[in-house]
Amino acid sequence: MSRDSVLFLCTGSSARSQMAEAFLRELAGDRYEAYSAGLDPRPIHPLTYRVMREVGFHLGGHTSKSVRNFLGRCHFGYVITVCDQAEKNCPTTFPGHPVRLHWSFPDPSGAAGSEAGRLAVFRDVRDAIRAQVVRFLEIPVRGSEV
Repeated sequence: MSRDSVLFLCTGSSARSQMAEAFLRELAGDRYEAYSAGLDPRPIHPLTYRVMREVGFHLGGHTSKSVRNFLGRCHFGYVITVCDQAEKNCPTTFPGHPVRLHWSFPDPSGAAGSEAGRLAVFRDVRDAIRAQVVRFLEIPVRGSEV
């Protein structure tokens, strides 16, 4: 059985797309190949590592990658933007005409305040992304529609 590839795309690829990639790999790595990228990649935020470790995910080996690394080289079944800025500026030249989805999540990297307050924002976004990935997995797999 072949697996659809999914690209999670956000602006910096420092939090949201990394979380989505990790959750999809863990929950359905047998059905999907998950990737993440950013329009303007930045290093993964330290609080991303921390909140993902809290739920048993170690992001060792994850890196922020540019969407340019994939354009014209990879065929995706799905391109899912996880921030509004990426949705507005997402390239439209992906080969193979992938299904485009948009999941709007706030950028936890921009959270201000105390560390406890910033952690709460990262946790809220993490939990919302996990819930959305679970909902995504409930959709019919391509080719299995009756």
